[in-house]
Amino acid sequence: MKDMDMHTLRTYIVEDSAVIRESLIELLEESVPVQVVGTAEDELTALRWIDKDSSQCDLVIVDIYLKGGSGLGVLKAGAGVYNRPAKWVVFSNHATQEMRERCLELGADCVFDKSNEIDELLMYCNRLAESDVVN
Repeated sequence: MKDMDMHTLRTYIVEDSAVIRESLIELLEESVPVQVVGTAEDELTALRWIDKDSSQCDLVIVDIYLKGGSGLGVLKAGAGVYNRPAKWVVFSNHATQEMRERCLELGADCVFDKSNEIDELLMYCNRLAESDVVN
């Protein structure tokens, strides 16, 4: 149940695996006040959305390896650009220390490993929903 003091996070998800994408959406919807405003499975689709609509979301969750292109390209093009307020989170099976550092350099706010940091991702999202950062 969603707390009255929590904001609904308008969320865009960039994930190439349909199974993981649908599971993530289901998990987020059960655990966090979230509204998924769109998805992409490749860099080009995500970049088109960023150019058009990213100011309409609070959170972007990006995988590193995509069907076409890379989550790094999505981060480079979107995170911190055009004074957009969205928080950018990388959620990947390839969250090595080097990759984490690279993602943070490109503008990611946080990096979570799919295999063992799902709870941390959910806690981050809930903290974001409770904060005054989200309008």
